[in-house]
Amino acid sequence: MEEMEEELKCPVCGSFYREPIILPCSHNLCQACARNILVQTPESESPQSRRASGSGVSDYDYLDLDKMSLYSEADSGYGSYGGFASAPTTPCQKSPNGVRVFPPAMPPPATHLSPALASVPRNSCITCPQCHRSLILDDRGLRGFPKNRVLEGVIDRYQQSKAAALKCQLCEKAPKEATVMCEQCDVFYCDPCRLRCHPPRGPLAKHRLVPPAQGRVSRRLSPRKVSTCTDHELENHSMYCVQCKMPVCYQCLEEGKHSSHEVKALGAMWKLHKSQLSQALNGLSDRAKEAKEFLVQLRNMVQQIQENSVEFEACLVAQCDALIDALNRRKAQLLARVNKEHEHKLKVVRDQISHCTVKLRQTTGLMEYCLEVIKENDPSGFLQISDALIRRVHLTEDQWGKGTLTPRMTTDFDLSLDNSPLLQSIHQLDFVQVKASSPVPATPILQLEECCTHNNSATLSWKQPPLSTVPAEGYILELDDGNGGQFREVYVGKETMCTVDGLHFNSTYNARVKAFNKTGVSPYSKTLVLQTSEVPSERLPLRRMSPFSSTLNLQPSFPGRSYFDFRPSPHQLSLHSSLQSLNAPGCNFETQSAPYSQLVDIKKLLAVAWFAFDPGSAHSDIIFSNDNLTVTCSSYDDRVVLGKTGFSKGVHYWELTVDRYDNHPDPAFGVARIDVMKDVMLGKDDKAWAMYVDNNRSWFMHNNSHTNRTEGGITKGATVGVLLDLNRKTLTFFINDEQQGPIAFENVEGLFFPAVSLNRNVQVTLHTGLPVPDFYSSRASIA
Repeated sequence: MEEMEEELKCPVCGSFYREPIILPCSHNLCQACARNILVQTPESESPQSRRASGSGVSDYDYLDLDKMSLYSEADSGYGSYGGFASAPTTPCQKSPNGVRVFPPAMPPPATHLSPALASVPRNSCITCPQCHRSLILDDRGLRGFPKNRVLEGVIDRYQQSKAAALKCQLCEKAPKEATVMCEQCDVFYCDPCRLRCHPPRGPLAKHRLVPPAQGRVSRRLSPRKVSTCTDHELENHSMYCVQCKMPVCYQCLEEGKHSSHEVKALGAMWKLHKSQLSQALNGLSDRAKEAKEFLVQLRNMVQQIQENSVEFEACLVAQCDALIDALNRRKAQLLARVNKEHEHKLKVVRDQISHCTVKLRQTTGLMEYCLEVIKENDPSGFLQISDALIRRVHLTEDQWGKGTLTPRMTTDFDLSLDNSPLLQSIHQLDFVQVKASSPVPATPILQLEECCTHNNSATLSWKQPPLSTVPAEGYILELDDGNGGQFREVYVGKETMCTVDGLHFNSTYNARVKAFNKTGVSPYSKTLVLQTSEVPSERLPLRRMSPFSSTLNLQPSFPGRSYFDFRPSPHQLSLHSSLQSLNAPGCNFETQSAPYSQLVDIKKLLAVAWFAFDPGSAHSDIIFSNDNLTVTCSSYDDRVVLGKTGFSKGVHYWELTVDRYDNHPDPAFGVARIDVMKDVMLGKDDKAWAMYVDNNRSWFMHNNSHTNRTEGGITKGATVGVLLDLNRKTLTFFINDEQQGPIAFENVEGLFFPAVSLNRNVQVTLHTGLPVPDFYSSRASIA
């Protein structure tokens, strides 16, 4: 019953309805509150002016069709007549129960009638405070709205059932308990209010006062007020108009207002609408029951979520603690190795200190003895021992000169902890979706006829199985490091073909691919082995003679740092190299022109590489031409450009011809890492090893350190050669087929890209696929 209370309160005053009336929008208002929120409208908008203008709309049609919203803005909270001084724009207010209401534009005129019956201003408009729909009143004013007698009865029953002790109805603040009830006034009084408002004199002396309990019973047993017609107040409602959806009296039918409408008996329609309301309530009751059960389910979910959260947090803490314990154990192992190295270094140094101390003491003793012998004055005695002493002194001196004064141990610790893969794995540590709402994609199939290698690049192609019904949102391609190490992700995307650049020459790579969607990832495809080619002239496509076998027990690993430069390729490369299966014994291959065994002899040939400059990694000021083999610059400052191919094994030689050389600039030639600085001269940072040269001399430079100045420079038409020998870990430069200075750099190892830095005064052209100079090959074979 308490949940119904909001339905029984007026949206304007916030109290229980008093003499409620029904608006055409089906909402209710107290009759006094309806008068308080009336607003006067312009004369031209009144129903009279509309009838005078010839609009043939009757009062009833006007009311029933709900000709509203003449001035209100239902969503804005404001109701106004723009441009009329008689009805200025008036902001809305809020009633005690939070509903917006519109205050009157002017106070109601003084009248001797009661507020409920006094005449309303002409051309008045009322706006429903709940739905904000507006209606212009006709000549009947508020009397044109029917009174809601049913709502009055419901409110009476609700108040009687709620009030255990009847309260005074006239107390202004906290109502006191009622002591009497006047049957004629139908009001409960406390003693102070009875003496003040209902004195026992005059006409009130004839009123009958009864105890509150008796008054409540008599009120409940009193006959219910009969609803009367709004147009004929002396006539009771006897019929119901179906079109107008309102009860009417016999006189309304006689006057012909509903002559063309369907009219039915009031009692029959009363029973029919009661039945319809009961049926509608049954459906609403089912929904309310479901809502209560749903609320119970939600409350149980709150409890379950809290319990699961505590359990999950405990599991997460345990997993992280296990990782921390493993890291601490590894830390202890590494510290033990450091301590072992520390003790070893100390032992070696201390042994050398002890050895040198003994030898120094012996040497000092020999020196002091020789000095004493020199003091002897006997020539014959001196000559007897002088030869032996001279030999001992020379022998002792020679012993000090054979590395005795060189430390046997360095102070540096030759240990370097590589924690970048672990840090990256920690950064990538995340939750995985355990429960799948839909299937994962099928395992992709590698298309062998489109997979190939070219120089140190590999192109792989794959597709979904023909009968696969689960779509894939993307693919993940993985390669190992060429030495049988962990797999690393080299491509993630929607393409089904990918070219991986920057691989090692003459190396074997394992490749696999998997598909993924929102649910998860598919199993890995069959694993392929790709052999990067060393033969620039012949690329022999292979045709597979027996099916591949799957590689089992391959678990995904955390991707570590990769030097692969990868890009999706929309076209298939035309050059192919050897392609074979992993773990497929007895699998025979043959080429289109020769058996596979011939490839073994081909691999004995000298490896050369074909490549061009890379526009993707170059500085934006670099200008490319001649299929990216010729470069210059648009800036007066030095800018760096790299080659497309990186080297980490073998011997490689390339040349650059100087096409233009103006104003004696200092171009630099050499090798660099992929992340070298592009806006400074090559060799200024620790990522490049270079020779910069002018028209007279050259220097070697690394990490901004200039060494080995050598006479001899370049002019237009000169040729600069770069020889990178990763077998001997050296870098050597040539100018016009002559070696420029000594070996420029030693102990170079890792992944290197050909590099050049120049400005707008220089233009060079790259020549690749060149054999190593003959004199260097012969020198290397002798060494």
